[in-house]
Amino acid sequence: MTATPDVRTPQLASPDLLRSVFRRHAAGVAVITARGADGPVGFTATSLSSVCAEPPMLSFAMGTGASSWAAIESSGLVGVHILGEHQEDLAVTFARSGADRFGAATAWYEGPEGVPVLEDVLAWTVCRVVTRVPAGDHRIVLAEVLAGDTGGTGRPLLYHQGRFNGLRH
Repeated sequence: MTATPDVRTPQLASPDLLRSVFRRHAAGVAVITARGADGPVGFTATSLSSVCAEPPMLSFAMGTGASSWAAIESSGLVGVHILGEHQEDLAVTFARSGADRFGAATAWYEGPEGVPVLEDVLAWTVCRVVTRVPAGDHRIVLAEVLAGDTGGTGRPLLYHQGRFNGLRH
């Protein structure tokens, strides 16, 4: 005899359902940067994804209401930085609205093509934006990797259940 599974009534699709589902999905944490008209801009992203190897492309999603959107929308180049578990403060700074993201506490330099590059990250790339695909109140940005460095050391920073976490074994 087979036990009957405990079947719950599914929720109807809603923003709350989507948020609840993705709180259970652990995601790597990245910071996306670009040159803006008034200086460097950036934001924390957990939507980073590898798209293809030939040509090397990645994607990330960004809300069109975000303070950095105007620069990302008009820029042809972006920096993509993979954060380590030692960089939770940096992730919080770039996620917080109104924060001085490139203030004294943020170590960065002008990288290839003048793109802001964060120091001490696990890896970074400079990418050429290929397209921005509308997706509701967001845009999915597809970008081709032009240059980068994977020489950072440490373990990745993750985002899970609404909090930043380190990788545990």
